[in-house]
Amino acid sequence: MLLTALGLMLVGYMIGSLPFSFWVAKTKGIDLRNIGSGNTGASNVWRACGFRYFVVALVLDIFKGWLPTFLAHSVFHTSALVTIAVGLCSVLGHVYPIFMRFRGGKAVATTGGVILGFAPILTFAAMVIWTIVYKISKYPSVASMVDVLVIAVLGTIMAYFNRLDPVFAAFIWVAVLYVFYLHRANIQRLLRGQEIGIGSKQ
Repeated sequence: MLLTALGLMLVGYMIGSLPFSFWVAKTKGIDLRNIGSGNTGASNVWRACGFRYFVVALVLDIFKGWLPTFLAHSVFHTSALVTIAVGLCSVLGHVYPIFMRFRGGKAVATTGGVILGFAPILTFAAMVIWTIVYKISKYPSVASMVDVLVIAVLGTIMAYFNRLDPVFAAFIWVAVLYVFYLHRANIQRLLRGQEIGIGSKQ
């Protein structure tokens, strides 16, 4: 069982390290590291390449979190702790990808993919919430932070009513702290009125 867990964690990290968003932008001749926020996640693809490319990148980034988590949870039937460890490895792979010299994205979509692997209904709720908040704020960073916070509250409510393993609910709260930490520069820019919205390439 230990070897299975370690193997799944390694697979999770390697899949998470696949720089899908970077590759999607490259098909248009764009290096995401030189555009907008400089990160290689899906939101920067939208900024650099447009909505259609963003959708492709978003789906692929979600897939990176979903596949390892799904394998652990539904195929190998690992414990909640192991499932979370596998999902976390995919997130770490996205943020610190070995194929990109450990410079990746902020893992909001990949974290959503992890949650999709053990609580699909929360991921679908997250998509709706993100869209609504983005439509109002016009900032992907704001949408991402509000989104993960609301999903954590919903996950806690589900756990209270025994609709979700408490370990999974705890993971979502850890994800909240992690996402806010990764967005600390965005928060500072928002406070200064200098945050980059979609449509700006500088």
